[in-house]
Amino acid sequence: MSDDLTSISEHHITVNRTARYFTLGSFSANLRQVWFVCHGYGQLARFFLRNFRCLDDGTRLIVAPEALSRFYLNRTSGRVGATWMTREDRLNEIQDYIAYLNNLSEKIITQVDVNKIQFNILGFSQGTATVMRWICSGKIKPDQVILWAGGIPPEIDLGVYRDLFRHCSLKLVIGEQDEYITPTRVQETEERLKSNGIPYRLIPFRGRHQLNGKILEQLASEENSGED
Repeated sequence: MSDDLTSISEHHITVNRTARYFTLGSFSANLRQVWFVCHGYGQLARFFLRNFRCLDDGTRLIVAPEALSRFYLNRTSGRVGATWMTREDRLNEIQDYIAYLNNLSEKIITQVDVNKIQFNILGFSQGTATVMRWICSGKIKPDQVILWAGGIPPEIDLGVYRDLFRHCSLKLVIGEQDEYITPTRVQETEERLKSNGIPYRLIPFRGRHQLNGKILEQLASEENSGED
């Protein structure tokens, strides 16, 4: 059999598929914040959402979408995780998850009084790139954006989205012992933001590549400060 691939053509077709998401909290009269939280590589949304129990006080609804591509973490059995994308057919995977997150956010937003709700978006690890691409798609206008243990995709031209990020509160949260996010990567992200005139706050904490309940509570208590 020949290894010649010149006769093979790539094609794409758009299909319907079922996405899964989990919520913590409810649409109560006391609702003041809606959080969209995107997990990292190899995680599942329902387990990721457990980290946000500290925010479940009756005034917050936390929505955790699950990435569309699931896989076994250890060969062909056992624990399952999910990933937002890989390098294979990456542009279509990105467009698919942006469309999914847009649809989900529209579903949630239509059920709340947007004039009374603060919208927070948090991405953890691989989820930071996911939420940045989603926000830059122009379908959602968050009050607070939290990039936790991750950075900004290199293809995003921050200058184009300067006004968008000037009108929300952007936080970078990094564990001081994070084994994946080096000081060099943090510095590169900060330089990109500074060079494009985008205000942000760096929040370091004593910890590794993980969420931290006290920091989450601190962020939840803060109102959007915009350009200040």
